[in-house]
Amino acid sequence: MKKIEAVIKPFKLDDVKEALLEIGIHGMTISEVKGHGRQQGHAELYRGAEYIVDFLPKVKIELVVADDDVEKVIETISESARTGKIGDGKIFVSPVEKVIRIRTGEEDEEAI
Repeated sequence: MKKIEAVIKPFKLDDVKEALLEIGIHGMTISEVKGHGRQQGHAELYRGAEYIVDFLPKVKIELVVADDDVEKVIETISESARTGKIGDGKIFVSPVEKVIRIRTGEEDEEAI
């Protein structure tokens, strides 16, 4: 099993969610986060004063999938989140040792 974390632009969330549902991925956790990569933020003018916005709003999607689904999920997220512009985001993949569904006690892939 692998944990996939994707940090994407907020307006692409619905596209990514729908694309994941189409390939049979139903469970995911969504967080509103802020950050920056190479784009380094930007300067804005407010009431005549300039200030730097260096952390931009992003959405983080977290999901745990079976090893067989990892490449399909990565490809789906990449295609549905891509705008072709700087700041499209990143995908991180980590191993998961154990999963337990609290309600039923199911473990590992049965608990996903």
